[in-house]
Amino acid sequence: MIYQYRLECPKSAIINEKGKIMKLKLMVLIVLMVAVFVLFAGLGFGKDASSGDVKCLKIGVVSVRKIFQDCRRNVKYKQEMIAERDKLEAELESLSKDIDASKSKLKMLKPGSADYLSGMKDVFDKQGSLQAKQEYFKRQMDMREQVVIEQLFKDVVKATGEVAKDKGFDMVLEKSEPDLPAANSNELTLTISTHKVLYSAGCEDITDAVMTKVDANSI
Repeated sequence: MIYQYRLECPKSAIINEKGKIMKLKLMVLIVLMVAVFVLFAGLGFGKDASSGDVKCLKIGVVSVRKIFQDCRRNVKYKQEMIAERDKLEAELESLSKDIDASKSKLKMLKPGSADYLSGMKDVFDKQGSLQAKQEYFKRQMDMREQVVIEQLFKDVVKATGEVAKDKGFDMVLEKSEPDLPAANSNELTLTISTHKVLYSAGCEDITDAVMTKVDANSI
């Protein structure tokens, strides 16, 4: 049965399957390389130049995802976006009702008459305006969200460095719980490729301290 399936299976499907397996192998290899790097970095940076002794590398972890979700700036941003979205949706709904009213008037006119052609042009103009506003509002929201996220991430990186320096950490790794189950294979591949820290027992979690500093700088 297995032999028959392979003969019947499309060549592109086999190639795609091999591609996925290769991607997973590559991601596993990357994770192992990161782990080896951290291990040797701890041994290398932990050496005392005067005595030759080896000390443990002090490593902390932080969840950027948790900060993004729970920080005050994100809460405020969500509230602003909800208010802005409601305002835009009300504007679009008003324009949509206006189009429906114009269509109703058009039905009462004689097709081909000057009034009918004028009314038809009015409907098309309003429909074009509606579509343009819908596209503009969507891009506006996407761009605003990108700007907010980029700035927030920069602030998280800066705050992490400040907290790490205050606490005497040699290294801080990003550690967020994977978002499973994934919606599809592409999201699963992305989750596996970005989830680098698999185990961090003994490493101090400084997420709350970083978030406190980010919130303080956002006032």
